[in-house]
Amino acid sequence: MSEIVKEGWNKYLLQLQAHPLRTKALTSGVLIGSSDIIAQKITGAKRLQFRRILLLMLYGIMYSGPFGHFFHKMMDKIFKGKKGNTTVAKKVVLEQLTSSPWNNMLFMMYYGLVVEGRPWGLVKNKVRHDYPSIQLTAWKDLLEYPDVYSLNLAVHGMGVYNLLFYLLGDFRAIFLNLRARSVAASHHQRHQQQQQYSGPIARSMRIAGDGVEKPQPTVSTKSANAFLPGSLLQLT
Repeated sequence: MSEIVKEGWNKYLLQLQAHPLRTKALTSGVLIGSSDIIAQKITGAKRLQFRRILLLMLYGIMYSGPFGHFFHKMMDKIFKGKKGNTTVAKKVVLEQLTSSPWNNMLFMMYYGLVVEGRPWGLVKNKVRHDYPSIQLTAWKDLLEYPDVYSLNLAVHGMGVYNLLFYLLGDFRAIFLNLRARSVAASHHQRHQQQQQYSGPIARSMRIAGDGVEKPQPTVSTKSANAFLPGSLLQLT
């Protein structure tokens, strides 16, 4: 089994050397698609959303992989002939101040407009509301796992292009999906508890006025869900 894995890895490295752009694009698409499949299954999806998977893979193949390829080529030119921990640290800072904010914003817009098919107005509001916290979280990850980012950039010259970064992104995507589902379940449970507690009290207050219970307006599940964040709406 180990020989098969070793042989496959060696062939992958050969493809990286022979066809770097194509290999990186396909790697990005496969990893993004696989992470979404795992996330959907873990969060209890009975049927996989193949359209979502394909659209995410398209994003990885057409944009994420090629962007990373050319961005790191540009950094190699900027830091040409420079090595060592200081150079790696400068690359990390440059990446986090340029490509990280841009890619996070672009992905949010792509996911809202293309994957979810939402109108621009809703997507713009969601980006305006959620983007700052998402970017701050990305920077916090850098502070929590600096060795991973540094190692990823350090081994770039060895041909292991951003593989560690993609794998880290996969695990993070799964974690965020699980956390979103947990938050959604917590909101639902708290809402049920509030209804159970307030129901008898509200009913007694309605009857107390004139002895007659008056009908109360109801809110449909569909209209209520319209106010949920996209990540929670996907999982409820």
